[in-house]
Amino acid sequence: MTTPWGELALTRFPEDPRDRLRAWDASDEYLLRHLAEQEIPLSGTVVVVGDRWGALVTALAAHRPVQITDSYLTQEATRANLARHGVEPGAVRLLTTQDPPPGRIDVLLVRVPKSLALLEDQLLRLAPAVHEGTVVVGTGMVKEIHTSTLQLFERILGPTRTSLAEKKARLIFCTPDPSLERPANPWPYTYTLPDGIGAVSGHTVVNHAGVFCADRLDIGTRFLLGHLPGGRGARRVVDLGCGNGVVGTAVALANPEADVLFVDESFPAVASAEATYRANGVPGHAEFRVGDGLAGVPAGSVDVVLNNPPFHSHQATTDATAWRMFTGARRALKPGGELWVIGNRHLGYHVKLRRLFGNSQLVASDPKFVVLKAVKK
Repeated sequence: MTTPWGELALTRFPEDPRDRLRAWDASDEYLLRHLAEQEIPLSGTVVVVGDRWGALVTALAAHRPVQITDSYLTQEATRANLARHGVEPGAVRLLTTQDPPPGRIDVLLVRVPKSLALLEDQLLRLAPAVHEGTVVVGTGMVKEIHTSTLQLFERILGPTRTSLAEKKARLIFCTPDPSLERPANPWPYTYTLPDGIGAVSGHTVVNHAGVFCADRLDIGTRFLLGHLPGGRGARRVVDLGCGNGVVGTAVALANPEADVLFVDESFPAVASAEATYRANGVPGHAEFRVGDGLAGVPAGSVDVVLNNPPFHSHQATTDATAWRMFTGARRALKPGGELWVIGNRHLGYHVKLRRLFGNSQLVASDPKFVVLKAVKK
């Protein structure tokens, strides 16, 4: 990436030489160019929210910024990119969206997230630390910045305008108004599940901002809940890519002897899963882990993996995440262990499962979704 301060060699995480997706885009370049051209003072506390792969904080490392992210993969990419450029450990402070933010912010740089709810939650969390002299600049691709995006900045921080578009990217300029009466933060959001979906019928769901389908039960999960594997006893079950934890909680409610591991790369997702589990007083043992899929889970230690893999990485459509989840599941499963997958019919996951496991069984289907099972031989 070309920046006003030189060239940066950046990678995503996990690093894959075959991956053609860049670790930055035109909106990152636009923001950095604006900071240099306008000679914006980067003194005091500089906070960068939503930095996708660490491009912004790597470029600004000399100013000792604070990064706030909802993503474990982003944090790992940032660590690798900082180390690659010889940045001393601790020069960039890495926080998650669940951590308390700095008490005072002098420069706030916001990479607009895909989730409007996550943007709302973060702006409300950060607003008390913003003062009249804080420089606030947002950035994103044109297709990511909507009227609703600008309205959030206006409602929570102060008067807002946008730049002209360059290379399909746009900047957001916001002038903080400390006298603004901000709304209460609606996150996390709690609701009650409907009847007719098995063991979790009528139970409570807690969603932090940024979790997929945060205000209702998504139709894919609803379909999977109606076709979960049976069986009781002391089994090790993984809810892989757990989101708000509804699937793993359903397993624990149906089988109190099960040992359930909730895993996701999203900090708010794992926080939601634990809150959902605790809210329902589920008996038995559960573990909640933020990480890169099943990395760190001992090989041959798991009986069942339940998975609803994402097929987007930010704005890019890709099956790379699903493939890594499937290969991680195969390694972690015991012989005879089962991977259960819910996915859109058109994604063709049965082909990948047959390549990897040598088998794939159709458990259930409707016009939109399929539930597949693969057994480790």
